[in-house]
Amino acid sequence: MTIQLNARRRAEDAEALALLSLLADLPEGADRRRVRGRVIELYLPLAHHLAGRFRNRGEQQDDLDQVAIIGLIKAVDGFDPTNGAAFVGYAIPTITGELKRHFRDRCWDVRVPRRIQENRLHINRVTGDLTQRLGRSPTVADLAAELELSEEDVIEALDAGRAYRTLSLDAPSGSNESDGPSDLGNLLGADDDDMEQVEAREALRPLLARLPEREQKIIAMRFFGNRTQSQIAAELGLSQMHVSRLLTKSLGILRGQLSRG
Repeated sequence: MTIQLNARRRAEDAEALALLSLLADLPEGADRRRVRGRVIELYLPLAHHLAGRFRNRGEQQDDLDQVAIIGLIKAVDGFDPTNGAAFVGYAIPTITGELKRHFRDRCWDVRVPRRIQENRLHINRVTGDLTQRLGRSPTVADLAAELELSEEDVIEALDAGRAYRTLSLDAPSGSNESDGPSDLGNLLGADDDDMEQVEAREALRPLLARLPEREQKIIAMRFFGNRTQSQIAAELGLSQMHVSRLLTKSLGILRGQLSRG
């Protein structure tokens, strides 16, 4: 059985090579289309095999097969048998390149509006030609002029490229900390409980200013100086009980004024 399969494969390879040579000499017409179709049919197993290398990357196998067939068609149409190169050696990078381009241009981890995706694809297509034509990497202005877009649209499309691949928050951060590697999620900021107090503190400032100077000083010493009531009493020459009553009264006034807005 293996011998028969190998013999069949060799016969198909010989037929494909003969048809490729014939294809180069045929003018446009029904005969050329028929030969071209047969060549593509003979190399379909190669396209499916290459598509299989990209399975389990989030794309349906049928979609990958279609992309690989497009690459095969491009290889058949672009192959020149007169240059002495083997067709398979030309077809494999052509098909693989089409598959890689599919993942680069079509697969986005974060949903991006279609208009921006299309602009990104246009930029990818013209960048190589512009680089050769200008002898340098094209600027945003060069791309905008070539594609008849605004510079803002070009910048938006280029920036959208970051949405193509995202990182899991569980991915290592690459930290060299002595306590071991850290996840990216651990590097994100957390809610600061003190931030919730900022508005209240700002609202208190003018209210505090309305209190008598002694009460202002007691509150400052207690809540900003972290003094005890006994320490405040000793410093101001008051009893601890008096300090307690003044604090209670002042805080009641402040709460009442805050609640009234």
